[in-house]
Amino acid sequence: MKNYLRERAEDGELYFKGKFIADDVDMSPKEIGALMVKLADSATDLEVEKWSYTSATTWRVEAV
Repeated sequence: MKNYLRERAEDGELYFKGKFIADDVDMSPKEIGALMVKLADSATDLEVEKWSYTSATTWRVEAV
């Protein structure tokens, strides 16, 4: 998941909802949400932010 996010955020910011990338990373949206919370606390090469909630959480990811 971390590599997936890093690759897509390398040219700037990435905004996504877990339900739209679930098939790409072979995880459920619920699993993605739980993992994103962990990455927000532990990833040193990614800035992860819970950005908004409209029918599902939107995450903002930026490579640092």
